[in-house]
Amino acid sequence: MSTTQHSSNSGLAGLVVSAHSADFVWRAAGTIATHVAQGYRMKIVCLSFGERGESAKLWRKGAEMTEAKVKTARREEAQSAADILGAEIEFLDIGDYPMRVSDETLFQLVDIYRDVQPAFVLSHSEKDPYNFDHPLAMHVTQEARVIAQAEGHKPGEKIIGAPAVLAFEPHQTEQCEWIPNTFVDITPVWDKKRAAIECMAGQEHLWDYYTRVALQRGVQAKRNIGITASRDIKYAEGLMRLTPVVTEQLS
Repeated sequence: MSTTQHSSNSGLAGLVVSAHSADFVWRAAGTIATHVAQGYRMKIVCLSFGERGESAKLWRKGAEMTEAKVKTARREEAQSAADILGAEIEFLDIGDYPMRVSDETLFQLVDIYRDVQPAFVLSHSEKDPYNFDHPLAMHVTQEARVIAQAEGHKPGEKIIGAPAVLAFEPHQTEQCEWIPNTFVDITPVWDKKRAAIECMAGQEHLWDYYTRVALQRGVQAKRNIGITASRDIKYAEGLMRLTPVVTEQLS
């Protein structure tokens, strides 16, 4: 069940599917906060807590540490980050390292799609040789999207449209064959992203790394609007759009 509720007058929404409970913070916190500020309902789904593979600092505390304690700490970190961003968050707790997705989980995600009715969905790169949970998360995100569009799945329910699918930035971009083709200016909400990052006490070694990533993407975003543009972009997030844009105007 969602642990944070936010209302929106716009009727617009976005969905973020995070393999582990910290992934959405490093890769999409700025985009989440930006859309919340625009009146979007933003829903984050964490498939797992990252309790086995992404919680080394917690496990190093010694014999008193248990998987239940790690999950509790990770949940609290992610909840605090989501609250800062103004987003809803839901934890499916399906495990990690290895992550396996059952039909029950798939249909649970379908139900979330139909409830949220997102205009766009963000998840991981389709390839990641360093973490197989990540592309699996994107796979189930796309499969659930297709099922949520099907009239024959739970007939009578409102189906979804065709939300844009975008992959947020992996840790090793070249090896994941991830190329950013969309940039979100997160300069106005950078303080919220940094505060959300600092909620991730179990992975403090990544705080400054993802600050540097945001600065680098900010430089690239500025270059792509023209270096003479009056708009100042210091921080940005890169995304790789996987679905086509349909438009009548290219400018």
